[in-house]
Amino acid sequence: MYTHHLTKLPSGLQLITVPMPQLDSLTVLAGVSAGSRQETRLANGLFHFLEHLAFKGTHKRPSTLAIAGEADSVGAAFNAFTSKEFTGYWMKVASRHKALAFDILSDILTDSLLAPKEIEREKGVIIEELNMYEDLPMRKVQENFERLMYGDNSMGWSTGGGKDQIRQMKRPAFVSALKRFYFSRNMVVAAVGKITPQEATTLAGQYFSSLQRAGQKVTKEIKISQAASRLQLQTKKTEQAHFCLGVPGLAYNDKDRFALSVLAAVLGGGMSSRLFIEIRERRGLAYYVGCDDDNFTDSGYLLARAGVRLEKIDEAIKVVIDELVKLTKIPVGDQELKKTQEMIKGRLVLSLEDSQQVATDYAVELLLEKKIRTPQEIMKLIDQVTVADLQRVAKRLLKPEKLNLAIIGPFQSESRFHKLLQ
Repeated sequence: MYTHHLTKLPSGLQLITVPMPQLDSLTVLAGVSAGSRQETRLANGLFHFLEHLAFKGTHKRPSTLAIAGEADSVGAAFNAFTSKEFTGYWMKVASRHKALAFDILSDILTDSLLAPKEIEREKGVIIEELNMYEDLPMRKVQENFERLMYGDNSMGWSTGGGKDQIRQMKRPAFVSALKRFYFSRNMVVAAVGKITPQEATTLAGQYFSSLQRAGQKVTKEIKISQAASRLQLQTKKTEQAHFCLGVPGLAYNDKDRFALSVLAAVLGGGMSSRLFIEIRERRGLAYYVGCDDDNFTDSGYLLARAGVRLEKIDEAIKVVIDELVKLTKIPVGDQELKKTQEMIKGRLVLSLEDSQQVATDYAVELLLEKKIRTPQEIMKLIDQVTVADLQRVAKRLLKPEKLNLAIIGPFQSESRFHKLLQ
C-alpha cells in the first residue's frame, strides 16, 4: 500500500502526492470540481466542450500540434474526461520528464487561447463523438437510464450535450466557465508515481501559481423523486436488446454506501455473481451482464445492465427483477458475503498498480467528498459490512415503485415491458 501526502499551496490549491518509488513513470492529474450538473439547458455539453478546447492551443504552445508534438516527443500519454461533477486532465510520463507534465497541464488550464476558429472546427468533432455514442447502444442505454431516473435536469442530461446546444456555443461561454469554476480552491493536483512530496510541491507551486484564486461555483441540490416505476424504450434496429434496470442509490456520504457497493458486487460484480450465472451461464442469454453502483454528492443509483438476445429480453428482465426481490427476502450467505468482500478488496489492490487510476480516485475523493480514504480504510469499511446490512439496504432501496427500466432495441410497444415492472 502507498502513503499519500496532502499539501495546501499558498494559492489554496490542494496537492496530493502518492510516491511509488518502484516505478520509472508518474501521472500528474489536474481535477476540477465541475461537470455537466453545473450546466444550464442551453449550455448542456459546455464542460465537455471546454475539456476539448484545452488541447487546442496556448500562447506558449499555439496549436494542437504544438501541444501533442511536445508530449509525443517524450512518449507521454495524455487525455481528459468530463463527468457529471468532475473534470480531469492528466498526463503520464517517464519520471525524468515530470516537470514537462506539470508545465503542459498548467499551461492548457491557465492560458488556453479558446480561438473562435478552433471552437467552430471542434463543434464538428464533438458532434461526431455524439454520433458515435448514438451508435453504441451499450453506452447509450445508460444515458437513457440516467435521463429516465433523474428527469429533465442537469443530472439527467447527457454529459456530452445535445447537437443543437453544441452548434450554438460561443467563446464567451467558455471564458465565463473558466472564471467561475477553474480556480485554485475548486481544483486539485495529484502526482502519483516516481516523485517525492518535495518535488511535487516545488513543481506545483512553480507551474500552477497563475491559477485564479476565486470563482463563483454554485451547485443546486438535485434529488430523485419517484413514486412509481418508470420505463423508456428507444426503438432502434439492433442485433441485441440492451437494457438498464435500476433504482435510485446513495450519495457519497451515506452511511450505507459501502454496503451498497457490496450488494452491487453480489448481484453483478464478477463472473461468479448472481446475474452473470443466471443470465449468461445458465440461460445463455447475454455476452455482457453486470451490476454497478454510482455515487454523487447528493444522490446515486444501482444499475443492472445487459445485452441480450432479442427474443429473450423479457426473460432476462424478469431474471434481474427476481434477483432484486430475492435480496430483500433471503439473506446473503456468509460464504457469499466473504467471497464478495475479498473480490472487492483484491480488485482495489490491482487498481493501485495504475498511477492514473490512483490519481483520479484520490482527486475525486478529495474534491467531492472533502476527504481521502486510504485503501486500508476502504478495505476496513468493506469488511465491516454484514449480512444484516445487505438485507437492510436491499429493503431500503429495492422497491418495485423505484424501478427504472431503459431499453434500446427493435421493439415498437412499451406495454409488454410495463407488465414486467408490475
